[in-house]
Amino acid sequence: MPEALLTLDIEKLVAGGMGLSRDESGVVLVRGALPGERVVAAVRAGRGVRQGVTREVLAPSPDRVEAPDLPTVDLAHAAYPAQLAYKRGFVAEALTRIAKLRHPVAETVPSPREWHYRNTAQYLVTPGGLAYRERRGRDPQPVGQDPLVMEAVQAVMDRLDPERLDPATEVAFRASRLTGEVVAALIGAGEPRVFLRASDHLMDAGVVGVSLAQPSGKRFGAGVRLIAGEAEIQEQFGRVRVGVTATGFAQVNPEAAGLAYIHAAELAGSGLHAVDLYGGSGAIGRHLAPHFTRVTVLDTAAEALSRGRQAVAQGGERNVTFRSGDASRFGELGTDVIVVDPPRAGLDEEVRDHIHASTADRLVYVSCDPATWARDVGDLTRRGWRLGSVTPHDFYPQTSHVEVVSVLDR
Repeated sequence: MPEALLTLDIEKLVAGGMGLSRDESGVVLVRGALPGERVVAAVRAGRGVRQGVTREVLAPSPDRVEAPDLPTVDLAHAAYPAQLAYKRGFVAEALTRIAKLRHPVAETVPSPREWHYRNTAQYLVTPGGLAYRERRGRDPQPVGQDPLVMEAVQAVMDRLDPERLDPATEVAFRASRLTGEVVAALIGAGEPRVFLRASDHLMDAGVVGVSLAQPSGKRFGAGVRLIAGEAEIQEQFGRVRVGVTATGFAQVNPEAAGLAYIHAAELAGSGLHAVDLYGGSGAIGRHLAPHFTRVTVLDTAAEALSRGRQAVAQGGERNVTFRSGDASRFGELGTDVIVVDPPRAGLDEEVRDHIHASTADRLVYVSCDPATWARDVGDLTRRGWRLGSVTPHDFYPQTSHVEVVSVLDR
């Protein structure tokens, strides 16, 4: 597709970290630009809103800083205080544009670490070494030093010879800030015995356990088998310890997530029964336990529920129960407070119907996507719910992603 070099003035930053500009042909979204800048951008013609990439900055923003050229960061060219302000703006804009609500948004809660915060990473295994997975049509890019991952993951990567990971096509890591341990998962087709050489090399490089996952269209959807050492390590999320694995879901920034979980528990208040929907291994649910007579954690992921049951058995929370089930099938439980932390798609209409039909008079909504959160909040407020505090939390410094912790009452 042909590209044109255009000189553009950037009006504002929009979700996805793109700078919004306009010319005589309409809106252009520019990657790598900041509000107030004049840039030269390579813009592709095409259907819909045109998109481009900054090639030269003619008039830089005072917020601009030097940034690594990595496919995993899209906001690292902005100073961290500016990133926090932009993320607050993303949430406020979603409220007004999608929810049709004018409502105050608190300052973004910063991540305790701006770099080296990620406890998990997944890379391609290529002849040239470990590489970032292809993004936006680019060829695999060698990793070298990854400034986002925890130092323990980088230390393992520094000791690896990728040729000795054959026949794996990808490798995933999970580290613990609490213990300093790292577990890994090899991804590749074949029986476990053909991966023993690769597993031994990972163990020699410092991991404490290796699992094997077959390639699948859905991430780790074809099953996972432990082939060496430990499958699980312990991590601290706020006030609770949670077992995490190389392949199971857990937030990638445990320190920032812990702050959000404590905040969510404060918003939930106290009562007889709280239900934690999409609760996983119960990191949020267990924060509710001291304040409710009983807590029910509901999820469809058997692996996460199993880890949660083990964690409460060790932690001693006798009032937390884990149940397997869909979020739209919880109505029979009866509850004072509902806490939700759904996937990026948000709450589907059936779930919102069940929440509205429930006995709960408070909903704490934790979201990883301001757009779907705003859609759901708009729907619930039209049904009579009242939106309370809205606070962005930064789990992903150097990127445009932002979490939202909010509360609705009726």
